[in-house]
Amino acid sequence: MFVTGRSGWDAFEIPGDEWIELPDGGSLYELPGRRGIGIDVETGELGLCEKGWAVAAFIPPAHTGHFLAAYETMPDAPTLPLFCYTAVGWHDGKFYVPATRIERDIRQECAGFDDSKVKAGVKNLMAAYPHNRLVQHLADNCALTYHCPAARNYFMGRWECPIPSSPACNANCVGCISFQPEEETIVSNQERLTFKPTAAEIVEYTVPHLETAPYPIVSFGQGCEGEPLLMWETIRESIIEIRKHTAKGSININTNGSKPNAVRELCKVGLNSIRVSTNSTRSEIYTPYYRPNNYVFEDIVESIKVVKEFGGWTSINYFVFPGITDCEAEYESLRKLIRETNLDMIQWRNFNIDPDWYLGRMGIVESGEIIGVKQLIDLIREEFPHLKFGYYNPPMERIKGNYDMDFAHS
Repeated sequence: MFVTGRSGWDAFEIPGDEWIELPDGGSLYELPGRRGIGIDVETGELGLCEKGWAVAAFIPPAHTGHFLAAYETMPDAPTLPLFCYTAVGWHDGKFYVPATRIERDIRQECAGFDDSKVKAGVKNLMAAYPHNRLVQHLADNCALTYHCPAARNYFMGRWECPIPSSPACNANCVGCISFQPEEETIVSNQERLTFKPTAAEIVEYTVPHLETAPYPIVSFGQGCEGEPLLMWETIRESIIEIRKHTAKGSININTNGSKPNAVRELCKVGLNSIRVSTNSTRSEIYTPYYRPNNYVFEDIVESIKVVKEFGGWTSINYFVFPGITDCEAEYESLRKLIRETNLDMIQWRNFNIDPDWYLGRMGIVESGEIIGVKQLIDLIREEFPHLKFGYYNPPMERIKGNYDMDFAHS
C-alpha cells in the first residue's frame, strides 16, 4: 500500500512535492493498537493495513510537519504520549516525511551536541555556582536526565540560556508536558520546577552567559515550569540587576501572555522579546485547550501589542496541528492577529499530542475547509513579507541585522 497522511480526522494522499528525507535526529514510532491507513496499489482506494501497527515519525526541531500519520484506532488502544506524530513513508531505501525546514538556525541539531562537553560544562558550572538551585536543576533534570537541548547548549557555553522561574501555572493545558493529574490517561514528559528561584540566583548565572556566549539570549519560561508571568516581580528585579552588569544579548520571555500589565512592567526595565504560546488564534479553540484561570484569550493579544509598543520583538509559538491550524477559519483568524498586532515572527512548532485524544477532548468533530499546512505557510509568507518564520527565539544580532542569514555557528 502507498502511504497516506492525516489532516484532522481524515486521511489523504500526500502530494509528491511535500516529501523530504527524514532529517537527522528524527525518530520512528510504532503506534500500538492502531492500524495504518494506506492507498491500495491496485485499486487506488483507501484501506486499512492488516499487518502490524501504524507508524509515525518524530521530526526534529527546525522542521514543521504537513500531515499526521494516518491510522484507525482500535478500541483497546492506549493514549499516545506527548510527542508529534508525523506521517512517514519509505522509498528507495530511505524514510521520508511531509515537512518543511522552517528554520536555518542549527542550535538544536543532533550533530552539534557533544556529551563530553555537556558533562564537562555541568561539572565546571556546578563548581562555579555550588549553591545555585537553578543551575543544579538545569544540570540534574534538564541537561542530564531529559537531554533538553536548551540546557545542553547552556552547559556548552553557547546561544540561548534557559531560566525556569515559576513552579505554578494559571492555565490547565490539556497536553501540559510538565504536569498531568493522576487520573489522566497520559503522563507528563518531565518533572516541573519545585521551587521559586530568587533574583540573585537568576542573575548569578545569566550575566556571565550574556557576557561570554556567542549570540547570547536568556529566556524566562521553559517546558519544565509553570507560567513565568506569575513570578513577574522576581523577573523584573532580575532584569534590572542583569542590565546593571551587562548590556549584551537579548532578554526574552516564553509565556502564555496572560498578564499584559506584568509584561508592560517587564518591558519598562528592559525585556527585549516575547514568545506567546498558543494552539490557535481563535478563542473558541484556545480556551478549551488552555483552560485559563483568571485570564482570557484577548489578554495574550494585548501582551503582544504591549511589547510592540516598547519596540520589542514579538513571536507566537504556534502549535501546528494539521486539520486545525490549516483550516479556513484559522487562516482568516491568523491573518487578523498578524495585522492587529504587527507580529514579527511565527515559530511553526509541531504539536506534541495524541491526535485522536486531542480532537476528542476538544470536541472537534470536523475541521471545515482545509488549505493544507504547506499552502498555509506559503499564503502567509506571500501576504506578510515582513513576517519572519522559524522555530527558535532569534538573538539580538539576528533581530537587528540580516534575519535570514545562514546561522551556522562555530
